Amino acid sequence: MGKPCSLDLRERVVAAVESGGLSRQQAAARFGVAPSSAIKWVARFRATGSAAPAKMGGYKPRTLRGEHADWLIARCREKDFTISQLVEELQRVRDLKVDRRSVWEFLHAQGLSFKKKPAGQGAGSA
Repeated sequence: MGKPCSLDLRERVVAAVESGGLSRQQAAARFGVAPSSAIKWVARFRATGSAAPAKMGGYKPRTLRGEHADWLIARCREKDFTISQLVEELQRVRDLKVDRRSVWEFLHAQGLSFKKKPAGQGAGSA
């Protein structure tokens, strides 16, 4: 995702439409921006009174924390697992919808893993 155009450019486009008598498409052509941008900027100005861009991105807290994290750690130490099984159990048992990547990143950060032993090297082999 790119960064927003300057506030100065946005304000000039909006001013050309609001007080200059140009259509949004004409203002876009005049200032060398996409018509869709001019349409969005004018709509934003009319709705909020400002052509300033909205906040982009930001911090999103992790879903697997607190009691969910404690449960997952205990579950992984209890018996063998696959990431898909853990995702399904989190949904069923904890009513928590997460994707495989979130579970993998959590397990990796906690140093938890389950590696199957190659055939013939298990506890019951002769």
